[in-house]
Amino acid sequence: MLRTPTDETRLRILAWLKETGPAEGGVTADAVAERFSLARPVAVTHLRLLEATGMLRTSRSAGRVRYHRDEVRIAEVARMFEKGW
Repeated sequence: MLRTPTDETRLRILAWLKETGPAEGGVTADAVAERFSLARPVAVTHLRLLEATGMLRTSRSAGRVRYHRDEVRIAEVARMFEKGW
């Protein structure tokens, strides 16, 4: 997650996914790219980094990858930072 410069985009993506809620069934990279005015490859990079850290999980629907928050992992990471990691 720390391999690229931070501009809070990944935090904004996580916050937006929380707002959309589980009823949405997750979001696609195209939706993230559109919402944050990013090129699709940039959105995919952010999403893959979040997935690699375990904060997002994926599912497939109609042949498309959908991204969902992993609330348990996000809470674990938040606790690590609170402890001064």
